[in-house]
Amino acid sequence: MLSQQTIEIIKSTVPVLEVHGQTITSVFYKRMFEAHPELLHIFNQANQRQGKQSTALAGAVYAAAANIDQLENILPVVKQIAQKHRALQIKPEHYPIVGENLLAAIKEVLGEAATPEIMEAWRQAYGVIADVFISIEAEMYKEAEEAKGGWSGYRAFVVERKVKESEVITSFYLKPQDGGEITSYLPGQYITLRVQPEGSAYTHIRHYSLSAAPGGKVYRISVRREEAGEGKPAGVVSNYLHDQVLEGSVVDVSAPAGVFTLDQQRNTPVVLISGGVGLTPMVSMLETLLKEQPHRKVTYIHAAENGSYHAMKLYIEELEAEHEQMSSYTCYKNPLEGDSCHQTGYIDETWLRQIADPGADFYFCGPVPFMRTVYAALNQMGVPEDRIHYEFFGPAAQLQEA
Repeated sequence: MLSQQTIEIIKSTVPVLEVHGQTITSVFYKRMFEAHPELLHIFNQANQRQGKQSTALAGAVYAAAANIDQLENILPVVKQIAQKHRALQIKPEHYPIVGENLLAAIKEVLGEAATPEIMEAWRQAYGVIADVFISIEAEMYKEAEEAKGGWSGYRAFVVERKVKESEVITSFYLKPQDGGEITSYLPGQYITLRVQPEGSAYTHIRHYSLSAAPGGKVYRISVRREEAGEGKPAGVVSNYLHDQVLEGSVVDVSAPAGVFTLDQQRNTPVVLISGGVGLTPMVSMLETLLKEQPHRKVTYIHAAENGSYHAMKLYIEELEAEHEQMSSYTCYKNPLEGDSCHQTGYIDETWLRQIADPGADFYFCGPVPFMRTVYAALNQMGVPEDRIHYEFFGPAAQLQEA
């Protein structure tokens, strides 16, 4: 337990974290990787270069400091981060390394303002926060290993099929190399692939949403090829999967994880909204609703650049034709000649009001600008926060405009 004095010192640093948080976390990652280059096998270097990881960590540190006396307030965030830690195989022995370098970064950035009292308070606070994560993650590791068909660490999977879904998205059907069962998952969850492309000094780890309903004998992921552009490097793993991983290739996979899942205890109508490759968790949820909750009305809305970028278009149309409970709509930003869609340009509040039940539960996923647009439209429609559910690919960002 932290003393009241320690709690007060930590809370007094919250304004400083608002100003210097991202600088501190950027210095932290630089120090840690220089001292422990083996950790480069775990962390997404593209997110590091673009600053996404340091931004996300700064937000987490700020939230922990602001709630240091009531950490239960941020348990949902802790559990979301812990799910990713378990998928990445972050272990208790990593936490002292993180703590040492985080405290050193705070000292380096704040200079003389980081008094011995402040540093000691943060040392104690980090110990408490680390213990919370370690405890929660221990339960997650146990659950993943003991589940029917479950496993610990990484397991070898063979690419059984590789199917091109659009100009930029390809699906991979993965079966365990050992021929054993695979653990089930909740619609919306992801698996984590570990690969080492030829010529790469480090392994690369990426999360990919499962794009089919649970209950099958294989896992399906649908991966967008991430091209370079606008200051963003080409996706190392996505291009490797598209170009070098063939049917029969083997990849390492950790067990399904994630907190963005379909709530099957509710009977409300459901509206699923996806942009681009954000369709992956949405299709898993859609298939599950059609199979397991045939009484529940579901509307599926997908946005894409145009028809050539629209993955699984015919499949979704077939599902709609076969199920009375389902309706689907498409929005193309720049439709090609011959394309057929319901909306041109962007999804907006006016169109959503016409096609979506405002009393539904809304789930959405896609690029951050797309998600900001959808989130704003749902707020304008008066949809309560407890019926708005969304997923980020990569480190969490902020949907509310500053």
